[in-house]
Amino acid sequence: MRNRTTEERDELEMRRKARLRRQKKQRKLKRKRQMLAVLFVFLLAAVIGGLLWLLTSIFNRRYIDLSAIEAPSWVQQDFFDRNPYSRPGTKMAKVNEIVIHYVANPGTTAKNNWNYFNNLKDQKEESGSKNISASSHFIIGLDGEILQGIPIDEIAYATSKEKNMNTVSIECCHPDETGKFTEETYDSLVELTAWLCHSLDLTSKDVIRHYDATGKDCPRYFVAHEDEWKQFKKDVKKALK
Repeated sequence: MRNRTTEERDELEMRRKARLRRQKKQRKLKRKRQMLAVLFVFLLAAVIGGLLWLLTSIFNRRYIDLSAIEAPSWVQQDFFDRNPYSRPGTKMAKVNEIVIHYVANPGTTAKNNWNYFNNLKDQKEESGSKNISASSHFIIGLDGEILQGIPIDEIAYATSKEKNMNTVSIECCHPDETGKFTEETYDSLVELTAWLCHSLDLTSKDVIRHYDATGKDCPRYFVAHEDEWKQFKKDVKKALK
């Protein structure tokens, strides 16, 4: 075997190094592809898991016949007269959430606010004027009394056009501008919300503020004091047990 020249040895060495570099690069690409494949599998599993959870939560909710729900004895049913402005009589197929409000009229009673909603029926149609549409399923007074103005299987004009179609609303009276509820109002709100959650197959996670739906400063005290809102939801969860 002949001896290779210096140039040939250098050429072979260059080829060897180039081959090693290619092999190293190929190993890095292979590891990168493997890592991407593992990441893709994890992401796919997370997406599929999320979809399965969503579908399960939707289809595993038991069917609720809203018209068959009977109010407890501590709720006074006094439905508004049917009218276009506060009780249109539009049926709801299901309830997805419970919305908490405050009346934004300090010192008024549950009956005062009931009268306001019911009297909206007396508005006259006038060209160029915009009539008021407003109502709520329930109104809780300063002493904790609860009036029901709209059946649970009908919509109320309380939150927003979209939310009104699948939510139950509760208006709460308050003694001053802070919007803080009396102890009696608060206790009734917890009890009523827990009963609705139980009757509608909902949880405390399905209880929201008007603020959460539209950004409106309602109920004012629970918007200004996030910790009090969280405590309220904890109290509802406790009452459900």
